[in-house]
Amino acid sequence: MIEIIKNTKIDFLGKRKIAFIFSGILAIIGIIAIIQIATGKANLGIDFAGGTAIQFKFEKPVQLHPIRIALESAGLKDFDLQDLPTENKILIRVKKTETTLGQVSELITNTLSQKFPDNKYVIDSTTEIGPKVGGRLRADAAQAVAVAIIGILIYVAFRFQFKFGVGATIATFHDVLAVLGVFFILGKEINLILITALLTIAGYSLTDTVVVFDRIRENLKMRQKETVEAIMNISINEVLSRTIVTSLTVLLTSFALFFFGGEVLHDFSLAMILGVCVGTYSSIFVASPIVLVWGGKRPFAKKK
Repeated sequence: MIEIIKNTKIDFLGKRKIAFIFSGILAIIGIIAIIQIATGKANLGIDFAGGTAIQFKFEKPVQLHPIRIALESAGLKDFDLQDLPTENKILIRVKKTETTLGQVSELITNTLSQKFPDNKYVIDSTTEIGPKVGGRLRADAAQAVAVAIIGILIYVAFRFQFKFGVGATIATFHDVLAVLGVFFILGKEINLILITALLTIAGYSLTDTVVVFDRIRENLKMRQKETVEAIMNISINEVLSRTIVTSLTVLLTSFALFFFGGEVLHDFSLAMILGVCVGTYSSIFVASPIVLVWGGKRPFAKKK
């Protein structure tokens, strides 16, 4: 409906060697990040590294931001907050450190008593998240990403051809590795929220790639006399405006979450911003070139 860019004739496939080098670097960084995460050497969140979870029930409603500031001023680090507003409850989860459970609990209770003397509370529950639970969650998260990528391969192979499925799968895995690698380099916390973002990115990347593949399939059937590379370039240029409009729309909402969504959604929205940019790039410069290189016989050609 809205064409921001019209009648482009960009040779995207001609730049595939440069794109492959760039994507290879991103993939290597992502693989290093996975190895570091598996060995527990990355900045793992409480879900993966283990820690302490304490739930408080207050007499009056409380806000997360003042509690966060109070705990940070008391010297507490690497913690997450979650509220249950209808029950006036706050869940505080602290990453595993050399400090004992009793010391962490005492620090938190003393801080809350001093900073919020007019709002009495009781401790609902205290739980310690052990390393075995964190290891199990890491394995489950890796399994979730693997199942999603295998599902993408099967879906695209069924809808198009196996070579297209391979292209879409590699592009999606490339996007996951790229975002994970950037988070690792930046020292960001690797937690379940990031895994949620990665699965969301995989879905977005697949959608964008399928749109490009659909146009390629249509043009391959209609333009029998032109080369596959020329047809792919034409197809990508034809859907370029649609790709940009879609990406900008998702980026606007992601930036809104990043700047106004609060600290809890900060890393999720950052991952989405990176994922949309990388996903748009990969649907053009990774997925289609892989199909072209894999190509062999002309896809969807009419049999004589």
